[in-house]
Amino acid sequence: MTGTPLKWAYCTNGFSDHRLPEALAILSDLGYAGAAITLDHGHLDPYAPGLAAEVSRIARLLERLGLDAVVETGGRYTLDPRRKHHPTLISDDAERRVEFLTTAMRVAADLGAPVVHLWSGARPDGMREGEAYTRLACQCARLLDEADRVGVTLGFEPEPGMLVADLDGYERLSAMLGAHPRFGLTLDVGHCQCVEREPVPACVRRALPYTVHVQIEDMRRGVHEHLEFGDGEIDFAPVLAALAGYSGLVAVELARHSHAAPQVARRSIAYLRRAHERAAEGVAGTGRTPGRG
Repeated sequence: MTGTPLKWAYCTNGFSDHRLPEALAILSDLGYAGAAITLDHGHLDPYAPGLAAEVSRIARLLERLGLDAVVETGGRYTLDPRRKHHPTLISDDAERRVEFLTTAMRVAADLGAPVVHLWSGARPDGMREGEAYTRLACQCARLLDEADRVGVTLGFEPEPGMLVADLDGYERLSAMLGAHPRFGLTLDVGHCQCVEREPVPACVRRALPYTVHVQIEDMRRGVHEHLEFGDGEIDFAPVLAALAGYSGLVAVELARHSHAAPQVARRSIAYLRRAHERAAEGVAGTGRTPGRG
């Protein structure tokens, strides 16, 4: 396997018990190339006073540490303290989500982060699928106008249990948006194992032309639970081989592992490096990558 080396990153939602500067310093020390920064109450709170100054401070820190970044928007209760992931882009009160994502794009531009991650949300009870897709496409078109203005790309993530749950759904939505060049894909490797019909490496090859951000973790078929590497069913060497030529961040997403974030982050990058070595040696597809040990 030749080409650009993969750039490992870590989602800061997996460091929720750390201050953001502390998390970034740990990731830099461990050898990560970047961070996927989840805007939420603890890290770059989009509703906190002094947001602009804090963004400027984090931008300087990223530069000093030599870390790239993307902005993620998957906080569970960022907009509503009582309802998880509410409102969505297909809710009746979607305007709050649009405003939040608009803020996220402006934060990304100020951080020098090229990608802002987003997802659809679940289809409201009683709403037909076609109507939900029409609503979603309308709101995404509005967001793309802002993306054009500030110079960032949207990385849309299919999420199990949501309206857009798989690659078919992403491709349907992208077609509705005229395959807009700033409407890219956030490819979650674990989700491919969970819901897609094709093997994970085949999903990666299919998605690669429009992938702008990658999230990675282990997972089991049909069970949407983000697992440490080696605890699920994915053979990662062929997956990483299929990512050859991708130049963005490959971000570990283990949001429920904050209680042991430094140790999990250390194990994760070591595991991915070993799997990548196997891919480079052409061992892909011959069995599971060695576990955590």
